[in-house]
Amino acid sequence: MRGRTVLVTDGEQRSALAIVRSLARAGHRVHVCAARRRPLAGASRYAVAEWLVADPLQDPDRFTADVRALVDRERVDTLLPVSEAALLALLPRRERFPGVLIPFPSDAVFRRISDKAALLSVAPEVGIAIPQQDVIQSRDALLALGAAGSAGYPLVLKPARSVGESHGRRAKLTVRHVADAAALDAAARDLGPNAYPLLVQRRIMGPGVGIFLLVWHGETLAQFSHRRIREKPPSGGVSVYRESIAADPELVRRSRALLDRFGWCGVAMIEYKVDARTGTPYLMEVNGRFWGSLQLAVDAGVDFPALLLAAAAGEVVAPVLTYTDGVRSRWWWGDVDHLVARLRRSRAALALPPDAAGRWGALRDFLTLRPHVDHEEILRRDDPRPFLRETRQWFRGT
Repeated sequence: MRGRTVLVTDGEQRSALAIVRSLARAGHRVHVCAARRRPLAGASRYAVAEWLVADPLQDPDRFTADVRALVDRERVDTLLPVSEAALLALLPRRERFPGVLIPFPSDAVFRRISDKAALLSVAPEVGIAIPQQDVIQSRDALLALGAAGSAGYPLVLKPARSVGESHGRRAKLTVRHVADAAALDAAARDLGPNAYPLLVQRRIMGPGVGIFLLVWHGETLAQFSHRRIREKPPSGGVSVYRESIAADPELVRRSRALLDRFGWCGVAMIEYKVDARTGTPYLMEVNGRFWGSLQLAVDAGVDFPALLLAAAAGEVVAPVLTYTDGVRSRWWWGDVDHLVARLRRSRAALALPPDAAGRWGALRDFLTLRPHVDHEEILRRDDPRPFLRETRQWFRGT
């Protein structure tokens, strides 16, 4: 395949940096755009240039116009939206990018698979367990649930969509853990209307496991799996330290069946929590886009960005279904944030499970180094500038 000219959005994302490094090494010219100056991926030696665009969450129309102008000016032939906000802005406006390769399914398919309520209603049909949950449609209904005294704590409050929409405005939404009725009442009064419908789930205590797939025109072209070791925030969020593991064939089969129910074509992360008591994997969500820990898959031998581009460009791609187990990846400053939270706050304040290590255990785990096993996600010997840029921003609190 001839080298393509690629525009990667959301350059502040760690996944964007992994994409830039991957595609440049595969022979493509890669531009980066972001809604903030000096984005992480733009510092990479593998990026041709970095460009400032509008925020896709706050102003999707202007963001689309800015991206369209870049595509024209730099003769971009491939567009890779990274965040959910960017995908929600660009996929409905594909007709504004004639001749430009955007290797994602339609806006309708993307929205359906991003709807956690719809996803969890389908999952049992393909043999995937889901947490016990109530779907709450309003603040009054959530307050009533707490007042009834029937909720089984601890609970997880999860908006059905990661990007909520209300009265034409979009906002990024996060998961909340509530330990008792008082915490549920406080959360109900704090959540805005774009948080609903809201999934109120029984909290599953156990490790997080991801199944990562590239499906293209009905064929699985790549698969990968990892387990989360540490997260930010510590109670559950983005992974900051994780390890490649052998993919459970049955979980892969069911995950693929779930994607097929939605007519999926492209990359996807299917996220599970494995119940520590029973070993049952419970579905959390599906991200139909590149994920934050993407660099680990590349390090372990599954180069998802390069494979996706090759498949989308019409190349014959040999499936990559094996990789190296036991590879670990650390996002340094994310792991520092994890440690700071563990040292400053109690287990109860962080909503940690009962078996979580104490403060000294958290410090010991952070300081334990595993040569030839651990990989730094951002800091690379041949590409140090992203880490230096991120370090400056971390100390400035930006």
